[in-house]
Amino acid sequence: MTAEIDEQPAILDALVGRRSEFAEVAAAIARRPPRFVLLAARGSSDHAALYAKYLVEVVLGLPAGLVSPSTATLYGARPDLRDVLLITVSQSGGSPDLVEVTETARAQGALTVSVSNTPGSPLAAASELAVDIGAGTEHAVAATKTYGATLMALYLLVDAVRGGHGEHAAGIGELARAALDSPGVERAVDRYRFVDRVLTTGRGYSYATALEAALKLAETSYLAARAYSGADLLHGPVAAVDSETAVLAVTSEGRGGAAMHEVLAAVGGRGADILAVGSAAAKAPAAVRIDVPRTVEELAPILEILPIQRLALGLALARGGDPDNPRGLLKVTRTR
Repeated sequence: MTAEIDEQPAILDALVGRRSEFAEVAAAIARRPPRFVLLAARGSSDHAALYAKYLVEVVLGLPAGLVSPSTATLYGARPDLRDVLLITVSQSGGSPDLVEVTETARAQGALTVSVSNTPGSPLAAASELAVDIGAGTEHAVAATKTYGATLMALYLLVDAVRGGHGEHAAGIGELARAALDSPGVERAVDRYRFVDRVLTTGRGYSYATALEAALKLAETSYLAARAYSGADLLHGPVAAVDSETAVLAVTSEGRGGAAMHEVLAAVGGRGADILAVGSAAAKAPAAVRIDVPRTVEELAPILEILPIQRLALGLALARGGDPDNPRGLLKVTRTR
């Protein structure tokens, strides 16, 4: 896990260098312009798909939704998907339910695109178009480099569809290295190594980071970690926050981060111990801050997650765990 986290700056730079491949897929999509975009995924890839949903709705101005795979695999639903773009995200490309969803969508008229780390996978074969995230073999069970690479690939794909050339992602590898080297990570490990309950929260693009953070903390350190949108948190769950609650708040420069001010005030007022992560962390009322380099808001999740992966790794080791072999988990989960 340590080695794979450290590979990410180079992987991200390499993806930006492959912009022309994303432009080719974007050109194929342009020949069949969609009226709606659907995204299908599981696990960490589902969080990446949520990030892509924000990109599609904000950057492309198209409605987008997350697919419930069981509607096709368990209930046999066959909706009319003409003029719909389905993007299926799977690091392994081997989940039977995602392959079936993609095959079904294609048969129902959708243009299908797979985004995975395995070019010859069943998912890639089932899709009309395929994007290789190019992260290389990932040995650790907890996804790190494949998650970051998936976010980068989805950004480059959406950016290419809008006619961009990845200019905002220039120098992303250098920014990623700075994010990984944030000194706040070590302080956070020392402070939270004995915590039992963690709540993660973010808004906008950063909500995907909050979800992935909770998953990483749960699967590597076995923490009771729960993620909420900052908006949803204020609609009721904030009542469960008290001085025994650690809150990991993802807050970066931009509209999503600005919307977190009210959330931080609410959880802080209830005595929560706040860990702020992001390019706006320095402005947050927090016990510990992990700073992340500033970039355009739509790219922030690619950098935010990096020190959080280091945090999950550090907490797992500090608590006597083995993050490379979390109990009860396999690298590929085969669901139907």
